[in-house]
Amino acid sequence: MIVRQFISWVRTAPVGERAEATRALARAWLISDLSQDDRIAAEGALLMLLDDASPLVRQAMSEVFAAEADAPPAIVAALAADQPDIALPVLEFSPLLIDADLVDLVATGCPQVQCAVAWRAELPVSVAAALAEVGDAAAVLELIENPGVTLAPFSLERIVERHGDLAVIREQLLQRENLPASVRLALAAKVSATLARFAAARDWITPDRASRLAAEATERSLLDIAGLSQGEELANLIHHLRESGQLNAGLVLRALLSGNAGLFEAALVELSGLPPRRVAALAYGRGAGLDALLTKAGFPASTVPAFRAAVAAILEIGFVDTQDGIVRLQRRMVERVLTQCESEVTSAHDPLLVLLRRFAVEAAREDARLFCDETATQIDAQRFVQMIEDAAPVEDDCSYDEMMAEDDEDIVFVDSPPLAPRLDDENEFSYESEFDDYAPLDENYAASNDEYAVIEGLDAEIAQIVRERIAA
Repeated sequence: MIVRQFISWVRTAPVGERAEATRALARAWLISDLSQDDRIAAEGALLMLLDDASPLVRQAMSEVFAAEADAPPAIVAALAADQPDIALPVLEFSPLLIDADLVDLVATGCPQVQCAVAWRAELPVSVAAALAEVGDAAAVLELIENPGVTLAPFSLERIVERHGDLAVIREQLLQRENLPASVRLALAAKVSATLARFAAARDWITPDRASRLAAEATERSLLDIAGLSQGEELANLIHHLRESGQLNAGLVLRALLSGNAGLFEAALVELSGLPPRRVAALAYGRGAGLDALLTKAGFPASTVPAFRAAVAAILEIGFVDTQDGIVRLQRRMVERVLTQCESEVTSAHDPLLVLLRRFAVEAAREDARLFCDETATQIDAQRFVQMIEDAAPVEDDCSYDEMMAEDDEDIVFVDSPPLAPRLDDENEFSYESEFDDYAPLDENYAASNDEYAVIEGLDAEIAQIVRERIAA
């Protein structure tokens, strides 16, 4: 009976009163012990209020029903499809919205709707995939920052593909734990491509050179990422490279010349289809096993001499066991392979020789940088400070006292009566005690108040600062 009276009253009530009455009715539907007839009537009244012209009425229902599992499903679904300021509480908190509803809302909703869905505490993988596929950049950022979301590798790759140009999204992705190696590689490629486009747009370098530099930077990043990957993660990375067309003879040769045995063997396993033990036995064994393995892997016959020379050099020099080593090309190894290939290849413009010469230049420059860094860190700190002090020129003493002492030699003083003598407490004349401007200078005056004395100690202070910085 009360609900029927409410329906009759609400048609003509002011907006504010309608909103408060709607809020009260929604709470009563949730917590009051209504009879079956009253409950049906209350739900009908609430459904009627969904058509209210004022958004305040629908906003009141949305706030009450947002996080309630016992809310009327039809009303919740209608509120979720309402305008954003009404739908946001329901989209973010309602447990009644199923996966299909959320996917549809993500596909058809505005960025505000997508952001609200992305921040749900428990977000299904399918909904996260939908956001990664069609979500706005702001919604994707909310998705990445949501600690309760599990993102599949293909969703992460799609995010990098669509929004990898944005620095804030790259930073948030890199902060995620257990980020797949393929995603890290995609981020590195995005950064390289973005910087290359920026440099080319400013006419700093030509587009072709920018593209080549980006590809080389991506290759170096790949070796760095592969050096940190092991087991299944490395196998997944190699499979990703093959599927994306990045796994080629040049990349595998670069890994071998860097001493990265893991990437070399994993690539041959992926390309040849042979088990790892068999690949290792053929790659490092004597005879024609390596040639047959490379042929089965699909490498060009022209690259076989380079791989053969590189494996021979590795067996003699040994693999590197540091992270820095597996990223840098080994200069000795590159030069040995280049020398042997130059004797076997007739054309000086052979693509293999061009590639090896580029590797040799890069290895030489890396060694030069490493040598300079090591030399700079090995300089003795005390000797460095002493060198600075010894090299400093000896300057003339330009302090105030010294200058006045020189001037005093030419001054002739004439006795004259004192100005305005006074009697002190002991009835004696005092000329100086009452005049601060003429007070005698004590022996510490120059050290405490003379501005030139401060400058005199500057060299010593600079030397002390240098000592402290080097010691730190």
